[in-house]
Amino acid sequence: MYFFDPWYLLYISPALLLALWAQFRVKSTYATARQQPAPLSGAAAARHILDSDGLTDVQIEQIPGQLSDHYDPRDRVLRLSPEVYQGRTLASVGIAAHEAGHALQHAHDYAPLTVRNAAVPAASFGSGAGMWMIIGGMIFSIGALVWIGMGLFACVVFFQLVNLPVEFNASSRAKAQLVQLGIVPQEEMGYVNSVLNAAAWTYVAATLQSVMVLLYFLMRASGGRD
Repeated sequence: MYFFDPWYLLYISPALLLALWAQFRVKSTYATARQQPAPLSGAAAARHILDSDGLTDVQIEQIPGQLSDHYDPRDRVLRLSPEVYQGRTLASVGIAAHEAGHALQHAHDYAPLTVRNAAVPAASFGSGAGMWMIIGGMIFSIGALVWIGMGLFACVVFFQLVNLPVEFNASSRAKAQLVQLGIVPQEEMGYVNSVLNAAAWTYVAATLQSVMVLLYFLMRASGGRD
């Protein structure tokens, strides 16, 4: 049975362990940073960063959820969770600044962001249809279907790889703006750095998992273990 192959667990176990560690780090660093007061709310900090770069037309909205924060390049809107939007803590300010960093990337035509956005439809389709084609092709011994599915799933891997520099760069922009604009004193940036660095590891874990899943199916399709 492909669904219970121990080799699959062996392939993805490093990514799963890394993801668990990253999630623990995110929760622990966020819990610490949310106890540290900031002079501005997350929304106000993001507004300051955007306005300082001339992005007065980028809107900021509050949305439901926890850590559901993101930048929507289609509508040019920063959407922040209630705690980040309203919170006057270093955790809220750091996360809001990170999302503002994506808006800065968009405004300045940051190439990896452009590529990532273009890859979203293929990655979304490949993550679902690709996996079903791979599994179906293996169950019914249809080699062509397996390879087509892997080609589609490779779009997911490509998206994840391109997404890494996008996320790291957004954090770098956020950290620089917070200090340059005087929103967070340099001596208090350690809390912001901890939160954003921990979040970055979740993207690394997701990328590693998609790479290892593709390698596993490549091994199966090429006759590995037979």
